[in-house]
Order: sequence, then C-alpha cells, then structure tokens
Amino acid sequence: MTAHVLMLSSSRQGDEAYLEHARALIFTHLGDVRDLLFVPYAAVTQSYDEYVDAVSKALPECNVTGLHTIEDPATAVNNAKKNGQAIVVGGGNTFHLLSTLYANALIVPLKHAIADCTPYIGWSAGANICGQSIRTTNDMPIIEPPSFDALDIVPFQLNPHYTDYQPPGHNGETRDQRLAEYTTLNPTTPVVAIREGTALRLTDNQLTLVGEKDGFVFVGKEKKPIHAGDDLTKLLNSAE
Repeated sequence: MTAHVLMLSSSRQGDEAYLEHARALIFTHLGDVRDLLFVPYAAVTQSYDEYVDAVSKALPECNVTGLHTIEDPATAVNNAKKNGQAIVVGGGNTFHLLSTLYANALIVPLKHAIADCTPYIGWSAGANICGQSIRTTNDMPIIEPPSFDALDIVPFQLNPHYTDYQPPGHNGETRDQRLAEYTTLNPTTPVVAIREGTALRLTDNQLTLVGEKDGFVFVGKEKKPIHAGDDLTKLLNSAE
C-alpha cells in the first residue's frame, strides 16, 4: 500500500475565507470520500468543538467527526479506512498537536493508517507532522512533547507558511536564517518550504508541489527553487 497525503501550507491564503483556497485541492484528494475524522489537537485558544464547527462550516459537503469525541481514538484511527473516512489534521500549535498525539498513543496508529492508504489531509501543523520531526515549525514550544519525532511520512522536514518577506526595521532573524540554522546542523536533511496557498501532494509514490506559487528546498548551504507542478519524487529518497 502507498500513502495518499495532502500537506497544505495553510488554511487561509490572503484575505480569503477559511479553507476557501484549499477546497478544490481537498475534494480532488478526497475523491468520493465525504466522511472526515478530524484531529483538532493543534487548537489551544479555541475549544476542540469550536474547531470542528469551523471545519464543518468551511466544508459543508462533508460529515466531520472530532477525534476528541471518541472514547477510543486509536481504534477510530485504525478503522478510518474501513469506515470510509479520511483523516484530517488541522493547524494551530504544532507542539501542542504532537504532544497530544503522543499522550493519546496515536503516532503509531496514524503511521499505519497512512501507510495503508487511508486518505490524509493536514494543513499548517497538520502538514508539519508529516515530516521527520517538527524541528522546522514556526511555532512557539508552548508545551514539551515526549519527542520532536513526527510521523515521518516523508523523509525530510517541512516549513509551512514559508515567507521571505522581511518587515522594514525588523532586526530579528529571517525565515531563511532560521532554516539555515537547521540545515547547518543537519546538512543532509532537506527542508521543503511551501508558501501559503500551496501544498505537497503525495500519491501513488509521487510527490508534487501543487498551487500557484513556487517554494524552496533548503539543503546544507543551498536554497533551491521548486515550481508549482514540479515532480519532487526524488525527495522521497532523500533519507537514503
């Protein structure tokens, strides 16, 4: 079996409504599936119920079930494919998301479900956890998970919400400088940086950048552009 994964950089693009830009990508990825098992654990300042409601309103064609409402979440993840569900993981704080996944013993079930071709969609934090670790997230470490190791669906790091904009007069490090810190210490591990409004799609063992904006791959001291529509399948062998 192979993974069928959509890793969206963000839930919004510019001033568009919640998930508006992502709807076409989401429904193409889902095919005929309309039942979503939604993981709201990245939420911190809104309740999980509020998060599920927001997704339901943005995707009214779908039946959205919050994983937090299920007594045995691991079994629910394991049975998602059998039940005709896609697994969807929303954005928020990546550290809180990963910490809660570990607390509920969901890392291994998620890995198995995705490897068994259960459709998976994640945006922002939900995309970040598809990489080897969450060490290239943009979020504050508001909670300490047992490990930074993530789902390792793709053998590289992700940086959603990528931007190379530097506000005038701002003297903090740029995103490129932050990513260079990672690649200096981990020179053989690529970091794929994707702009808002774009996504990485992994299906049939093929990895593609989708959307209308370009992104970048950072490796060691190099920053290489990648373009919308590019076949990035070679990155799936980056750990070899």
